[in-house]
Amino acid sequence: MDRTRWLADRRAAVMAVYDAGAAHYDEDEYPSATQREWVSRLLGRLPANAAVLDAPCGTGKYFPLIAAAGHRVVGVDQSAGMLEQARGRGIAVALERLALQALSFRQQFDAVLTIDAMENVPPEDWPLVLANLHRAVRPGGWLYLTVEDVDAATIDAAVAELAAAGLPAVRGEVIEGAVAGYHYYPGRQQTLAWFAAEGLAVVEEGFKQETGWGYHHFLLRDQASREPTPPA
Repeated sequence: MDRTRWLADRRAAVMAVYDAGAAHYDEDEYPSATQREWVSRLLGRLPANAAVLDAPCGTGKYFPLIAAAGHRVVGVDQSAGMLEQARGRGIAVALERLALQALSFRQQFDAVLTIDAMENVPPEDWPLVLANLHRAVRPGGWLYLTVEDVDAATIDAAVAELAAAGLPAVRGEVIEGAVAGYHYYPGRQQTLAWFAAEGLAVVEEGFKQETGWGYHHFLLRDQASREPTPPA
C-alpha cells in the first residue's frame, strides 16, 4: 500500500473513533492532572486577558481553567463530534473545525496549547504542524506541548508486526486495534531536534510516567524570546 494513502486511511479512522466517542469521551478520562498543572503554570506567565489557542481542543476540558484565569480561548479540532462537546461548554469565544496541518493563524495568540495530540501526527507532518503552531503566537508568546512516549519494547514489537503485515510504517508508529488507531512516538531527541529546527527553545520540561506510557511536557518559546539562563 502507498504510504500517503495508508496515512490518510489511518487519519480518517482515528477521526471516526473520536467522532463516535465524543459524547462520552470525558466519562472515562485517562490521567491528565499533570497536564492541568502545566496549563496553570503557563497561564500564570500570560498578560491579563490573553488570547489562548487550544489546538486541538477536544471536548474543551481545559477551557474552564483558561477562563477562570481571566483569559479568552479559541478552540480548533478536526473532529466535529469533539467540537460539539466543546461548544456545549459555552466558554470559547470561537470554535473552528481544522486540522493542525491546516492552521493558518498568524501572530494572533499569546499562547497555544497542544495537549495529548502530537501522537496522532505522522513524522512527515511534524515540521509543518510545529511551524503552524509557532506562527500562531505573537512575538514573545508561549507554546505548551505534550509528547507521548512508550518503551522501546513496544516500538520494536510494532515495527515487527507492521513489517510482517506489509504496511508502509516507519519506526515509532504503532497501530492500536485492527481497524482504528494510530500513534507515532518520535522520542525525546527527535522531538528536540524538530523544536530547534523550527526556532523553538525549551524553557521548561518535565516527564510523567504512567502505566506503560508517559508524557513529556514542554513549555516553548521562540528562541529570540527565551528567558536568559541564570549564571552558574
